[in-house]
Amino acid sequence: MIPRKLLGTAEIPGGEQLRLIRHGGDFVIMIGRNELMNTRMRGSEEALATMSCARIAGRADTRLLIGGYGMGFTLRAALAALPSNAHITVAELVPEIIDWAHGPMQDVAAGCLDDPRVHIVADDVVEVIRSRPASFDAILLDVDNGPDGLVREANNQLYSQQGLKAAQAALRPGGVLAIWSAGKDDAFARRLKNVGFAVDEVAVRARGNGKGAKHVIWFATKSRGASLDARRFPSQRPTRSTHNVS
Repeated sequence: MIPRKLLGTAEIPGGEQLRLIRHGGDFVIMIGRNELMNTRMRGSEEALATMSCARIAGRADTRLLIGGYGMGFTLRAALAALPSNAHITVAELVPEIIDWAHGPMQDVAAGCLDDPRVHIVADDVVEVIRSRPASFDAILLDVDNGPDGLVREANNQLYSQQGLKAAQAALRPGGVLAIWSAGKDDAFARRLKNVGFAVDEVAVRARGNGKGAKHVIWFATKSRGASLDARRFPSQRPTRSTHNVS
């Protein structure tokens, strides 16, 4: 049996402790007994980016917001799909996640954090969304195991009707809100539609070779004629200081 080696821990604000573990040649991030992600199964995280980018292809000055760096699979796939003049903001609340990407997981990161198109924001993605109305062509969320606060109870506000309306306000006309989930949630799909999104629910495999468990991605598109009243979704506090990782 291959032993597991603990490489680091991190406290989630308002949540539990994350653990980075090496298992042979693989890395695993866990919370309690739940395995949040590992380097063996990246297919659905990559699909979150590639399928979102396909939906906004051809736009000038493309701007993405990725909620949660994780292991960087979504970011790397987005960089591969987007042009050289695109802008990608990554909101990561747990600084150790970025430290791990520069440290023990630097080979997995493969230099994606050094790309000049990438801007890391050390803040909650909820606050970034609220503070930037009409700013993004796509918002990609993979901050939990689905539309519930497993990792952090405060994440529930992302998936509430108010949170979805705030995300809608942060999108440009025709923009896409893409949400990754470990499984189906019909009530959440209805909530997206009730907010006014056109919703496309896609099942994707956990592994890039088309194998593994089935995950779900919701692609919720904002109407091109949707109006914006930014006053309805004020930021509760200013976004914390940001930095370019380059």
